[in-house]
Amino acid sequence: MSHASQSALALALGASTLYEASGLPCALDPAIRPVWTGAAVAAPAYPVRCSPGDNLAIHLAVERAPRGSVLVVTTDDFLAGYWGEVLTVAAEAAGIVGLVIDGGVRDVAAMARRRFPVFSRGISVCGTIKASVPSVGQQILMTGVQIAAGDLVVADEDGVVVLPSARIDDILAAGEARSQKEADFMARLARGETTVDLLGLSAWRASV
Repeated sequence: MSHASQSALALALGASTLYEASGLPCALDPAIRPVWTGAAVAAPAYPVRCSPGDNLAIHLAVERAPRGSVLVVTTDDFLAGYWGEVLTVAAEAAGIVGLVIDGGVRDVAAMARRRFPVFSRGISVCGTIKASVPSVGQQILMTGVQIAAGDLVVADEDGVVVLPSARIDDILAAGEARSQKEADFMARLARGETTVDLLGLSAWRASV
């Protein structure tokens, strides 16, 4: 399956379904949230590590990342405005399709207007310096999840998951099966069956 097909299917299935289907500890910290309502993206990761309060690595990543990438940036949870409207415009011109960062961003109204998907731990007016480059394009550890270039990022209003590149097709297949099972559940619920019966919980009826 092509990267474009993988991304389209992943976006349709959603982060929650793929997290459950994966069986992996692949979810980022739930404090990392979309900065505008309805933001969603699924695309290959391009990992970046910044020093606290320093966004030089991000500028280099915008220049180097393959088109169609999501930048996944760790700042070791340091909250500052690492990203704003200028980098958004530069990223769009470079073919970058989104940002996930465990630090902060600013100029969020501009991101919303441009419909550029950004997921961050917070929003901060505080600027950053440009003095160091810990790593660009190399594997990172972000909120307990190992992320390498080419892993599939799936981010929506439920959260952010990162699927290892070697497992993407298997996880997507499991996600499709889970989605079909849930559709069948919905149909049976609409006919009057209950979640207690469908989930095999009827033995608990007598205990409460």
